[in-house]
Amino acid sequence: MVFSLNAHLVFVPKYRRKVITRRVFAVLMGAWGKVCSDFECNLKEAGYEADHVHLLVTYPPKVSLSVLVNSLKGVSARRLRAAKLPEVVGKLWGKHFWSPSYCAVSCGGAPLEVIKRYVEAQCGGGASSPA
Repeated sequence: MVFSLNAHLVFVPKYRRKVITRRVFAVLMGAWGKVCSDFECNLKEAGYEADHVHLLVTYPPKVSLSVLVNSLKGVSARRLRAAKLPEVVGKLWGKHFWSPSYCAVSCGGAPLEVIKRYVEAQCGGGASSPA
């Protein structure tokens, strides 16, 4: 089977709090790597600013994008809560880390390198190529 499904995802923490630091992003990356492995996806690029993250994900047709997003957000939020990082605990409370909304943009026509450069540019130095 041949496919090329790519999505540019943007997530924001609840209340758009500026809680994403290098340490927080490292926890998020670990969670996202596990989720992508479980879903047979590939996290091509990821980046952050204090109040949002960008991900570029390649996923197979058997995976529903909404299910993938729910898992990416849910697993990463649980891992962050378990880590009890002061930058998160002091600014967010309750069980939820992410805002319930998200942005998903299909990247079907643009070359992936162009999208990767866009994600890097959006996150001014807070970008990371997972593999």
